[in-house]
Amino acid sequence: MTSNTPPPPYYAVIFSSLRSTDTKGYTEMNARMNALAVQQDGFLGMENAQSEIGISISYWRDLESIKDWKNNLEHQNAQTEGQKRWYNHYKVRIAKVERDYEFLKE
Repeated sequence: MTSNTPPPPYYAVIFSSLRSTDTKGYTEMNARMNALAVQQDGFLGMENAQSEIGISISYWRDLESIKDWKNNLEHQNAQTEGQKRWYNHYKVRIAKVERDYEFLKE
């Protein structure tokens, strides 16, 4: 399912990751971060895909909302734990969405 975002412009945070073999506590922390993100002012939606590479895209109203999410203390603790245990590598990209369109087969 794709996120129902408002008309552009808005921002996307693209989190691409390679996970480690340590999975203890990851599912619970991931669920907690998803629930916490939804509560953040400026959050618009999220999409996730997991294969060899994990990709999470979160959508935000503005850059200030993204900064506030990055600075959230609980989120910072999860980032630290992720660097120690759950990820071998990750990359974060922030992009401004200036146009979007979709197709839906009925």
